[in-house]
Amino acid sequence: MDDTYGEGHSINIPPLFDGIDFAYWKTHMEVFLHGQSYDLWNVITKGDVKVTLNEGTSEFSKEDKEKLSLNTRARNILYCAISMKEFNCVSACNTAKEIWDKLPLTHEGTSMVKETKVDILISKYEKFKMAPRETISKLYGRFTDITNGLVALGETLPTYDMIR
Repeated sequence: MDDTYGEGHSINIPPLFDGIDFAYWKTHMEVFLHGQSYDLWNVITKGDVKVTLNEGTSEFSKEDKEKLSLNTRARNILYCAISMKEFNCVSACNTAKEIWDKLPLTHEGTSMVKETKVDILISKYEKFKMAPRETISKLYGRFTDITNGLVALGETLPTYDMIR
């Protein structure tokens, strides 16, 4: 039995984003980062941790040094999780939060673009029906793509409606 893991199938290696299917990568990356450390996740979503020198000393405590290294660790994980093309889009960012905020803007667009994407997906959802000679698995795959696309853009559909 092969014990090696392919990309995206390891708890130690972040999922790689190559510019395709940002919503899929973002979801997997959030889970990966949570698994690494909630402090790390907070640095990515809220920004750098603030520390101050204690009075009468010019050294940070060991605990404060660990807090300061969180941003660098977060940036490193994010850089390891993106292709060179994606890196070029975020290479000027100084913090993990800047990187994390820029990627969705680049791949999901502004709020107006998101609204348009949501409108298109809702229209597809409302007009959804089985195509001639379509298998159930293909039908389900198309349906799942629509609903997952809506969820990725922050839209939730009532479970009752989806089942119906």
